[in-house]
Amino acid sequence: MSENPPRARGAGPVLEVDGLSKSFGERRALRDVSLDVQAGELLAVLGPNGAGKTTLLSILAGITRPDAGRITSSNGDVGWVPQQAGLYRRLTVEENLRLFAHMEDVEDVEGTVARMLDQTGLQERRHDPVSSLSGGNQQRINIAIGLLGAPSVLLLDEPSSGLDPSQRVRLWEFVAGLAEAGTTVIYSTHQIEEASHYGDRLVVRADGETIFDGSFDELRHAAGPRPEGTAEDPENDFVRFLRQRGH
Repeated sequence: MSENPPRARGAGPVLEVDGLSKSFGERRALRDVSLDVQAGELLAVLGPNGAGKTTLLSILAGITRPDAGRITSSNGDVGWVPQQAGLYRRLTVEENLRLFAHMEDVEDVEGTVARMLDQTGLQERRHDPVSSLSGGNQQRINIAIGLLGAPSVLLLDEPSSGLDPSQRVRLWEFVAGLAEAGTTVIYSTHQIEEASHYGDRLVVRADGETIFDGSFDELRHAAGPRPEGTAEDPENDFVRFLRQRGH
């Protein structure tokens, strides 16, 4: 596989979602979800447990079938990175990448593995077993596996879960670099501070519905003025917004 040229940011929607709905028994996980996602956009999906974040991402990845609705991708290439890394801990970094490249039927396995090692900054650890790596570096490998097919859209389910603050910063610098190069990144998170720093756009979900779609500054404005004496804090702004919406 030859290396793909960078995609232009904001060149138009690479993913269009129209009227997605999904129920599990009597519980409605998604209700009429519609959104357009641009090239190179970092889209954060937030909400409490049970808001349908993972369900939405798994449907976009083609893993779960919706009950209704339509998804249109500009080129059909979508990469999926679940919350739990599916790595072989006894194998080395390079062996894991090579194994998954074969499983993905990548045309140029060795060239792709070399590109992923370069992209993740793990060339010097290529011969180390995965079990010896930090959680942050293991997550980098997990994301690299999602990138093997050079997707235009990368889906990340709570990618920083379980990482310490310094590991989270390094991970998000890596992810932000992917978006800057033109890969659209859609990720779920419980961390409003994380989303406010690393989300071009936020989609907030609660009780199966989308209750906000916009920038963090727009969300903060929608939350209304802070109570007197309250320090500026993204989490407080987010909680105030949810309370105003009855959640």
